[in-house]
Amino acid sequence: MAAQRGACVMLAEAAALGGTCVNLGCIPKKLYSYAAHFADDFRDAAGFGWHVGDPRFDWPVLKANRAAEIARLNGICGNLLVNAGVQIVTGWATLLDAKTVQVRTAAGVERFSARHILVCTGGRAHVPQFPGSENVLTSDSMFDLEPFPRRLLVVGGGYIACEFASIFNGLGSTVTQIYRGEQVLRGFDDDVRRFVAQEVRKHGVDLRTQRDIVAIEKLPAGLAATLSDGTTVVADTVLYATGRVPNVANVGLDTAGVRMRKDGAIVVDEHYQTSVPSIHAAGDVTSRMQLTPVALGEAMVIVDRLFGAATRAMSYDFIPTAVFTHPNIGTVGFSEAEARSCFEEVTIFRSEFRALKHTLSGSGERTLMKLVVDTATDRVVGLHMVGRDAGEIVQGFAVAMKAGATKAIFDSTIGIHPTAAEEFVTMREPVAQVA
Repeated sequence: MAAQRGACVMLAEAAALGGTCVNLGCIPKKLYSYAAHFADDFRDAAGFGWHVGDPRFDWPVLKANRAAEIARLNGICGNLLVNAGVQIVTGWATLLDAKTVQVRTAAGVERFSARHILVCTGGRAHVPQFPGSENVLTSDSMFDLEPFPRRLLVVGGGYIACEFASIFNGLGSTVTQIYRGEQVLRGFDDDVRRFVAQEVRKHGVDLRTQRDIVAIEKLPAGLAATLSDGTTVVADTVLYATGRVPNVANVGLDTAGVRMRKDGAIVVDEHYQTSVPSIHAAGDVTSRMQLTPVALGEAMVIVDRLFGAATRAMSYDFIPTAVFTHPNIGTVGFSEAEARSCFEEVTIFRSEFRALKHTLSGSGERTLMKLVVDTATDRVVGLHMVGRDAGEIVQGFAVAMKAGATKAIFDSTIGIHPTAAEEFVTMREPVAQVA
């Protein structure tokens, strides 16, 4: 975008183009989530008269096809940059001062000077140190595991941990997930947290909360993880998904005088400018909101400010997001707890039901939908769903909420029948308030 506006742009990248999202995050994860859903689909088909025999999953085929698609996307990223006039330099970039970058490439070391520098190096997985921690893997390694883990232990309760637990459970692993907190998905609506924990257990994930790993021992039978409750779980692979930290090591931020927080996140102002005026930062490296579309939005604000009319702004209100557990989560706006702390009074609408498909499939999977309404203005300030295609459904409602839709507008909207989505515009009776 900057190059298209006439700027002379150089991009330094040490890995494949596209960042975490394209290579080791959103895209391959969603592809694997699709693959994992077929196990349910084959089982569900019987209730509709289909006889599919004995399905067999081929892990190498999935890996190869995913790799080919990611390579295609890498090429698209490269073409977009080159066609816009961006100079790509492959290597590790380090700040030398406020306007100078050194890039260590395969051919040697090159130096570049620029009027403006944007740091968007993303985040990286963090693994705490404990006895045997050298035996664990992070999400970066999960897409090309060899061999396929018949027994997988997932440590963590965030969206990455929950997604990989669901994915590998669907692909055929025996999955145990442990989390030290009382409930997974801290920060999400409490009804969503409770409901998704119930549903993933139905799907076969052995989810254990209020536990942590004390030590891991490598044995002939596998990796033996001793838990804080004294029990032992033996697995072929242990995935640690306990959080990500800003990717700032060896970037030269200290040398350039860029101020950072204790956790390594780069401190920026409302214009994404760091403590050094010529250096900006966007995305996960600032730890504001770790979502790819948010990083893109922030970068567009920077480009517009430096090379445009400086009228573009980034709003962090009503940002929708999805979690690709089985079933999916889609959410936008305030959780019930957040709304109660921000508004004088809120009204809650909630519905749990068995989707039409499962009246014939025989599956016990259920769907949750919830609306959080600011009683004083009637505005819908929170919308949450757990169910098939939740992300696809919630995206459209996010537009309405961004525009300020009230519950009365929801109520006057005709639903598409029969769909799960129509439940959001047919919920009439609020949940009884607890005194």
